[in-house]
Amino acid sequence: MKVIILLGDGMSDELYSDLGNKSPLQAAATPNMDFMAQHGLSGLADTVPCGLPPGSDVANLSVFGYDPRNCYTGRSPLEAISMGVTLGPDDVAFRMNLVTLKPHGSSIYMQDFSAGHITTSEGGELVEALQQNLGSAEIEFHPGVGYRHLMVWRGGKDAMTGTPPHDITGKAIIDHLPKGDGADALINIMNHAQMVLHDHPVNKKRKDAGELPANSIWLWGHGKTPKITPYKEKFGLSGAVISAVDLIKGIGICAGLDVINVEGATGYIDTNYLGKAQAALAALETHDFVYVHVEAPDEASHAGRMDHKIQAIEDFDRQIVGTVLEGIKKFGEYVILCTPDHPTPVKLMTHTSDPVPFIIYRGGTGAGNGAASYDEFQAKSTGLSMEGHALMKALLS
Repeated sequence: MKVIILLGDGMSDELYSDLGNKSPLQAAATPNMDFMAQHGLSGLADTVPCGLPPGSDVANLSVFGYDPRNCYTGRSPLEAISMGVTLGPDDVAFRMNLVTLKPHGSSIYMQDFSAGHITTSEGGELVEALQQNLGSAEIEFHPGVGYRHLMVWRGGKDAMTGTPPHDITGKAIIDHLPKGDGADALINIMNHAQMVLHDHPVNKKRKDAGELPANSIWLWGHGKTPKITPYKEKFGLSGAVISAVDLIKGIGICAGLDVINVEGATGYIDTNYLGKAQAALAALETHDFVYVHVEAPDEASHAGRMDHKIQAIEDFDRQIVGTVLEGIKKFGEYVILCTPDHPTPVKLMTHTSDPVPFIIYRGGTGAGNGAASYDEFQAKSTGLSMEGHALMKALLS
């Protein structure tokens, strides 16, 4: 049997009067997901266990089939693994966003958590400058994708707390800076980084072009290397993961899955949806399982762009779900899970811990369990609910 997970990051949301009292999933045209909901099992999954942060790290670990309460150590160690950065047992990895800060009165605000979705090449130049000016035997800066980068503190402290920058868009940063043992060192690095970035040619060029400069870094999501049981041992499956995001690739590598890179996969609404779907079908020729992650709906929500979110959902349905739904038939026996990882309401521009709607579809046109379409409220109406990490077991049962 072939098993595939199609995950639209942050698709789930709330009701909006501007959408006729509908959610984005209800307002978007999603004929393929609606079809699977009508002929499969629909329900709600709790992907964020109580007490853990509602991030993509925790939620995707759940959807992969791992209980985050047993293996979650932080977001950035998973990204480090994807980037090929080796961590010792006492090393601490930090997600390092390139961000745009803006002074207003006596305060400094988070203007943009992505520095205007800075390009990978521009970001790489800035991170290289940080390494040259601030790097040491203890502190390392590693380039990633777009605005998403990595800092490693060798033998560092990890008892501090941090805030995701996408949670504080438009807010003063003073109350959201790192806190706890080791926080002063992080804030010092962030302050010195601002001096390195201020007059960098990349930022001068961006400002001349009317684009936002990456005038600061923001450190968050820290942790040490996690211990994750390989998929072959846990589920008896060989598999692959397809994503533009280092976090998801890192989970896949820890799980012993192959990482398939798709040209044009950006993590935003301009991503290569069709290329991802085609790569997934090709991977099923030689693997039992494929995990396809699409970041675009989440990024649109963080930006507060309802139009982009609905576009991302419709593109996901048409180019990812529709392509896989048709192409997977040749394998005979198969099962598809379609789900978000967590809700990302546009009006909040950040994640919540609410349950997410899922579909388990095994092919055919028989009656499902009562859902008329794919959305949060139809899924709830079926009465089916489970913990997120139980979804994988449900697929294989």
